[in-house]
Amino acid sequence: MEQQYIQPIPRADVKPKGKREITKNQNRQTILEAARRVFAELGYGATTVRDIIRATPLASGTFYNYFKSKEEVFQAIRDESALRIRPRLHEERVKAGTIEEFISGTFRTFFEYVASDQSNFHAIRRNTDTLRVRMDTPEVIAGFQELREDLETAINKSLFPPVDADFLMAAIVGVAFELAERMLRREVVDTAGAAEFATALFMGGVRSLPAVSAPASSSNASA
Repeated sequence: MEQQYIQPIPRADVKPKGKREITKNQNRQTILEAARRVFAELGYGATTVRDIIRATPLASGTFYNYFKSKEEVFQAIRDESALRIRPRLHEERVKAGTIEEFISGTFRTFFEYVASDQSNFHAIRRNTDTLRVRMDTPEVIAGFQELREDLETAINKSLFPPVDADFLMAAIVGVAFELAERMLRREVVDTAGAAEFATALFMGGVRSLPAVSAPASSSNASA
């Protein structure tokens, strides 16, 4: 039997969206979806605004009603990703009962999201330098601030020793984004391995990192 879905009754205090607003939202999403495809195909560096416009049914004037450059488009894509991942990260940190749970939950959740975010995954794989593009977007910065606040809360609860929350936040963010970049460059994207490495690094320092096979020694240059 086919499942029936009941349309929810709109709340009386919520003003329905007008046709103009709906069209604006649709146009914006059309541009973002086209940009994701183009970034994935050409890479961020090679992509031009003209390439993005050609991938949409919209006129060039319509594009510039929403964005001034490809950088602004990518910023919007990054902000949408930040909005989706921030609640998951906060939830993991709030429920942590130990330092290790706080650290490992943060890294595991972040790396799993990076690997599963299919709307941006191929664009990032095509040009890993995009991870460094516009890291100062509003939603990304807000995510950093949330991490700092969660760290301060954990310190006040004596979950963490009284360390510098600002420095620790910066260290976690730096390691997270740099490891994510390296993780995405590999043939097999190992989120568990990346999270384990990062957690071990923070929990015990370099001496606690899991051992790996020694790299093959390069042949000596002939005299």
